[in-house]
Amino acid sequence: MRDSFLGKRIRGGGYAIKGAWLLLKHEPSIQVQFALAIIMCCLGFFFGITKTEWLFQILAIGLIMTAEGLNTAVEAMADFVHPDFHSKIGHIKDVAAGAVFIAAITAVIIGGIIYFPYIF
Repeated sequence: MRDSFLGKRIRGGGYAIKGAWLLLKHEPSIQVQFALAIIMCCLGFFFGITKTEWLFQILAIGLIMTAEGLNTAVEAMADFVHPDFHSKIGHIKDVAAGAVFIAAITAVIIGGIIYFPYIF
């Protein structure tokens, strides 16, 4: 069973859960995003947002958390490959951070579209 297709998928899922836990436990940027996600979910319950609005909110939260996780992985790999300052490594890190910024702006826009009518 261990080396079967299903066994490998189950083991891979375990690695994924471990990775998500390590991100939440050790990465301040993910911790901030996770806290914001909890706040946004509480607001969703408070305002009674629709099922469709929940879908968009959850997708936006997932987008940011995914981008943050990938950014963390890119930065860790870049630091491992070239620990000293290098302009190309800096460029790679900036591009990865830019992707997180785009995801965050997208999430803010989605949040605004969802919550503006409830607040005003």
